[in-house]
Amino acid sequence: MLLAIPDILTPDEVATARAALDAAEWIDGRVTAGAQSAAVKNNAQLAEGSPVADALGEMILAGLARSPLFISAALPQRIFPPLFNRYGIGADFGVHVDNAIRAVPRTPIRLRTDLSCTLFFSHPEEYDGGELLIEDVYGPQRVKLPAGHLILYPSTSLHRVTPVTRGARVASFFWLQSMIRQDAQRSLLFDLDQTVQQLGLEHGGNDANVLRLSGIYHNLLRQWAET
Repeated sequence: MLLAIPDILTPDEVATARAALDAAEWIDGRVTAGAQSAAVKNNAQLAEGSPVADALGEMILAGLARSPLFISAALPQRIFPPLFNRYGIGADFGVHVDNAIRAVPRTPIRLRTDLSCTLFFSHPEEYDGGELLIEDVYGPQRVKLPAGHLILYPSTSLHRVTPVTRGARVASFFWLQSMIRQDAQRSLLFDLDQTVQQLGLEHGGNDANVLRLSGIYHNLLRQWAET
């Protein structure tokens, strides 16, 4: 499942984050890449654990927590602390797949990367190129979202960032371990949850069929979830 999720951050939060990011010190982005990814990665990144990264990461996590669409689609169990990257003119990231397991810095926690996330801080008109190109069952999907919006996609996907030819692309990227390991099961639960919510709006939450479908959703979640 590949899903664009709008308004994770408000315009004011985006503006605050951009001011902090524009003033921040950037390092070589290959510091967090695996051996295969490092060979094709050409961008800049905030140092993990820097005060700016930590503060903005908390802002992002709060934004995710207040997004029902994100919770419904991702069913997150653990979220990797958000990282931040910058692609200036000529920067890109070649075709790669994300590491299956990530160690959370400064903790003993390791998480399985079920879903990958990119949250945009640059408005599309600020830069040319820099599209996130994700290989999907329906062919390559080009993603370039408004600032404050997020793209959620399976970490198993081959993907790349095309070269930036004007301006700069600034974003946050991170991974999460879902309570539901299998993408097909997550997609089914998401579709069912969205249907239940829509029917609830149309017929009321106490409608017998809405309650029955809600029960099916929770029983499937109970059967498939890993906690």
